[in-house]
Amino acid sequence: MLTIREYKQATTLEEAWQLNQKRPNRVLGGMLWMRLSKGNVQTAIDLSALGLDTIEETETEFRIGAMLSLRQLELHEGFTAYSEGANKEALRHIVGVQFRNLATVGGSVFGRFGFSDVLTLLLVMDSYVELYKGGIVPLADFVNMPYDRDILVRVIVKKTAAHYSYKSVRISKTDFPVLTCAAALTQEGVQVAVGARPAKAALVKDAEQLATLPMTAEKAQAFAEYAAGLLPTETNPRGSAAYRTHLIKVLTARCLTELGGKA
Repeated sequence: MLTIREYKQATTLEEAWQLNQKRPNRVLGGMLWMRLSKGNVQTAIDLSALGLDTIEETETEFRIGAMLSLRQLELHEGFTAYSEGANKEALRHIVGVQFRNLATVGGSVFGRFGFSDVLTLLLVMDSYVELYKGGIVPLADFVNMPYDRDILVRVIVKKTAAHYSYKSVRISKTDFPVLTCAAALTQEGVQVAVGARPAKAALVKDAEQLATLPMTAEKAQAFAEYAAGLLPTETNPRGSAAYRTHLIKVLTARCLTELGGKA
């Protein structure tokens, strides 16, 4: 059981950061994962009064507040158009609408959970995190950084000329994924992010130029084999390491085939 002794709604990011420097204190996101944990929290820090529950779209980027709900990200017309519906495909499987109305982008990204559809999707894009003290850091670097006591302010997604695709496999609808896969076709080539291995999502770029345009089934399969060879998998109750490796090949090839049709 999680026990919270005090609650504080921060009025500034500086106040939230100062409070979070004390080890027994915790920052609240949507409270959907944290509530399942055990332990004692001295002060729960609420960021909901800091105006971080919006998504701002400019000509060059999306600025996604840490307290934006997953449902808001799912329904945002501009982000849906940019991602070509990959956001909806990634988010619609996460439990249910009520859950997604509460879960936050910041909680999903800062947690760097292995099962995170959100992290997989954002990782394949030109994404960055803005930390209160740490500044702007590429998401690809942030996922491998040690956990610290900084405050995640927002996620920034740069608009680039790209096409996107998202696939996942689940044993049952709304369950945790067995494997997640997001792919992007950019001016630099193809890249995929694969999560729920069950480790957190990792990015693979087409350094060998295996999946150049025009895309064919043979090229898609060649890159899928290449990605599977680079990404280690493990066994857990949802699937074996061998099954996950097989899924990397299948989902990557499907994503690339879909991207080939968009190019």
